[in-house]
Amino acid sequence: MAGVDCTFSPSGHVATVTLSNPDRYNAMTLAMWTGLGDALESLKANAAVRAVILRGDGDRAFVSGADISEFAEQRSSEAGVAAYEVAVARAQGALEQFPRPVIAAISGVCYGGGLGLALACDLRYAAPNARFRMPAARLGLGYTLHGIRRMAAVLGVAQAAELFYTARVCSAADAAHIGLVNAVDEDVFARAAEVADGIAANAPMTIAAAKLAFNTVLAGTNDASADADAVAAAVKACFESEDYVEGRKAFAAKRTPDFKGR
Repeated sequence: MAGVDCTFSPSGHVATVTLSNPDRYNAMTLAMWTGLGDALESLKANAAVRAVILRGDGDRAFVSGADISEFAEQRSSEAGVAAYEVAVARAQGALEQFPRPVIAAISGVCYGGGLGLALACDLRYAAPNARFRMPAARLGLGYTLHGIRRMAAVLGVAQAAELFYTARVCSAADAAHIGLVNAVDEDVFARAAEVADGIAANAPMTIAAAKLAFNTVLAGTNDASADADAVAAAVKACFESEDYVEGRKAFAAKRTPDFKGR
């Protein structure tokens, strides 16, 4: 049965969100889009969570796109289309704006909406069998300005345009070469967990401030904006935190810091 599952590391600091519709290569149903948004909102409210891993169920696919088998029912009316788009936008927005780092662990097919989800993550790691494609131009559908902007911000305009215009399949090795993924690893899920654990061991307020800054950069926001002011406030809070004191003490004592996120 299609759905979204959430599990936690023993420390509770790393959450893994699994998108599951294996019979359809983890194609996203309306319920899955809604479930992803719900899961991310719940994790956002959980202060213990310092990093999130997003993956597909099994190794055949991350996400193959939207589950078009339900379009006749879910998108058969103007109201249905609007409700569907709201669910997708909510999930994508919750992913992009999640206050802590999100890591995509990608195995197998990562097409269309799946590529959009991967691009909404902060870091992306791929298995050697991963394949990427933005097939909009082969389907005759339009793509939003926000989606194009995100792709161009991550890849650069030339690489994003080439992927979009040609609708070609991109291998894991090619994806690493153009900067679509950070690295290729035989055990991509172990690699993602290792990276997430490393992030979770760092100062949470510093990571959150950096995430806010990176999102501001990706949005192309001016330095004088309210977003830039929020970044400055987050940076100031780091210097006033107990973790800053702990970090300096640990450095002086040559020991591992124990950060509390305050």
